Amino acid sequence: MDAIKQRRSIHNLKDMEVDTAILKEIFRYGSYAPTHYMKEPWNIKLYQRAGKKRLVDSIIASYQRIGMLKADNDPKTIKMTKSMREFLLAIPHHAVIYFEKENDAVRYEEEYAAVSAFIQNAQLAAWEYGVGMLWTITPYMHDSGFVEDIGLDSERIKVAAVLQIGYPEKIPRDKGRTPIEEKLEIIEK
Repeated sequence: MDAIKQRRSIHNLKDMEVDTAILKEIFRYGSYAPTHYMKEPWNIKLYQRAGKKRLVDSIIASYQRIGMLKADNDPKTIKMTKSMREFLLAIPHHAVIYFEKENDAVRYEEEYAAVSAFIQNAQLAAWEYGVGMLWTITPYMHDSGFVEDIGLDSERIKVAAVLQIGYPEKIPRDKGRTPIEEKLEIIEK
């Protein structure tokens, strides 16, 4: 209960890696998410150390391809690209969470829901270890070129999220939640 209430999205991470054994434990706990037909559709590509360069190169290329970042030699473009690259490389770990697409719309939603539950479980487990995560859904995830660049088949695979992982530099304050009574409709007849 405490982890559920205290967990925060972490935007500022320390320059300090999380031990791989702890990351495996975090994802192991994540795998206890509800899953339709016990399919456990989640898959993880974990980028760390020198492996982050490949992911960051793919992100930069995607942002250029989809027009969010220019690909020219203008000094502003060079500075912005360098800044983005340094920011992304400073994040200790990036986990690309993906699943195989289902052709049936209901099955697709079931798989996506299971993967989302996996991600939330992993975030809660990480919090128990003092590890912070930021669950990102960014434009490059929807770029088939990005998916192909990281070695996945964009026709068969859906990237659900990219988690930025590390030890929190600072923990954001509790912003509270809307009272559940404002969201809950009880129907008895």
